[in-house]
Amino acid sequence: MLRFVGRRAAQAIPLLLVVSLLVFALIHAVPGGPLALYLDNPNVRPEDIERLRRAMGLDRPLTEQYLSWLWSFVRGDWGYSYADGRPVMDRLLERVPATLELVGVSTVAAVVVALLTGTLSAVRRGFDRVATVAAVAGMSLPVFWFGLVLQLVFANQLGWLPSSGRSSFSGGGVADQLSHLVLPAAVLAAAHAAGWSRYMRGSMHQVLAMPFVLAARARGVGEREIVLRHALRHALLPFATVVLLDASIMASGAVVTESVFAWPGIGSLFTESLARRDYTVLMAFMMCASVAVVILSLVADVTVHALDPRTREDG
Repeated sequence: MLRFVGRRAAQAIPLLLVVSLLVFALIHAVPGGPLALYLDNPNVRPEDIERLRRAMGLDRPLTEQYLSWLWSFVRGDWGYSYADGRPVMDRLLERVPATLELVGVSTVAAVVVALLTGTLSAVRRGFDRVATVAAVAGMSLPVFWFGLVLQLVFANQLGWLPSSGRSSFSGGGVADQLSHLVLPAAVLAAAHAAGWSRYMRGSMHQVLAMPFVLAARARGVGEREIVLRHALRHALLPFATVVLLDASIMASGAVVTESVFAWPGIGSLFTESLARRDYTVLMAFMMCASVAVVILSLVADVTVHALDPRTREDG
């Protein structure tokens, strides 16, 4: 197992280096580069721009700039925000709890719905037709449009739930925070539950066609016991792999949901930084999102390697 983890980690390092190079190149390819915010300000003189260029090291060759930035990022020195002058790491860390709360609740809700829907779709043909239509709708609807519809219905028309924010201005308790969480979590969970339920349905179909299931039916074992005690645990392995791989994508993909509901997480920080051309925050966000994807992919590989004996033959 240690040898397997070491090999996967070694493969991840070159990938992260390529990602860091792409992030650095994209930021510098934008017209104006990292100083575009100052170039658009008529009150900033050309000599001030030149002084900033030297202070930020932008007058050095690109290769030297990249190596300096990469080394600083690895050491945890992510620079300062152009918007307010605060350290980038502080700005990201203060937003992480809100994003983890939203993503955590959404993931749990999506997993529960996908497990129930996928399992029932595999064993009941009538339910499968309805679930298929719902899954296609869930995967097809734009996230921002679905969020706006929920706001119009449950916040504006019915007045049951707040339309935005993480809590009320008066600082409500747990019930108030939960009410603010319902709509964004429902939007984020719906899109992933739709796809995950299809994976669970397909996995369950494959398991129910295996010889050990047919043998259990021949012995007279009840259908409910076959599904819950035998087939379900075998179908969970590919499902868990997909969930682990998508969890990091959910975190980075919460940008739209957080923006629609003004949720104070790292997704809304990305949107704000993009509008303000706060490149130090944007670069840190993209690198952190890439690292999260690589780490969770490694966790998924290790999980499959540990639970499925067939994969250990390579290891």
